[in-house]
Amino acid sequence: MSEPRFTFPGRGLNSHVDFNPTADHHAQPLPPRALDYSSDDSEPPVVVSELQAIKMLFPGQRKSLSGIALRAFCLGMGLATSAISVLAILVFTNSPIWRVPFFILALSTFHFLEFWTTAERNTRAATIDSFLLTANWPSYAIAHSVAILECTIVSIVFPDRNWVPFGLGPYLLGLGLFLVVIGQMARSTAMMHAGASFNHMVQTRKADSHQLITTGIYSISRHPSYFGFFYWGLGTQLVLGNIVCFVGYTIVLWLFFSRRIKHEEAKLVEFFKDGYVEYRKKTGTMLPFIQ
Repeated sequence: MSEPRFTFPGRGLNSHVDFNPTADHHAQPLPPRALDYSSDDSEPPVVVSELQAIKMLFPGQRKSLSGIALRAFCLGMGLATSAISVLAILVFTNSPIWRVPFFILALSTFHFLEFWTTAERNTRAATIDSFLLTANWPSYAIAHSVAILECTIVSIVFPDRNWVPFGLGPYLLGLGLFLVVIGQMARSTAMMHAGASFNHMVQTRKADSHQLITTGIYSISRHPSYFGFFYWGLGTQLVLGNIVCFVGYTIVLWLFFSRRIKHEEAKLVEFFKDGYVEYRKKTGTMLPFIQ
């Protein structure tokens, strides 16, 4: 039985590489031929060996197809299960515990869209890490776990609690839902509009694909993805009815983004010089007390 052969068409190149996905084959030296994976002729070519390009998609690698599929499946199951739970609790009970599965629904949507928008508009940068499931680990996971715990305890022990005076609870719930939707839309729109110029990590070197984006949503806020996540996070805590976590999220998110923006903008001024300085003068962040 002959070994499988892979064909790589593109840019006038039609090459073959013998490939057998076994442990022995992984240990073989990589073939010397290379492929240009650059999608932009103005950029320097990204030279990757043919076999290495395939191995990027293997289990355990940053672009593992099985890893991406598993995470997308789990997020989809989380979203569907949470949506059904929210509806069932609202229809058949009067318990405020529906807020917990709503939070999980919002989280599942957020993390799926983080990967999807990256894969759609900045394809070469898309990896397993683009889901942001382990970003700022373990602080991120702890924060959300505490939020779920606070809401669960209050919903079970004090189901009839009026957590705000003057009957404002329903209005704050509505405000929270609004912030979750607007925050998610702002962040996803920013990532889609920026394309290859958006990255989950602050870049220390300017790539040829990086452009100063000042149009669309970036004409309203110069950091719309941060604006989106900040208010998305606060909105989730309003929906959950979490007093402690609302205060905690506000402080932690504000400190995180104020420091990140300061660090990131130092690099943006270095990359784009006076262009970014002028853009910063004209466009705010829309984050409280962050100019």
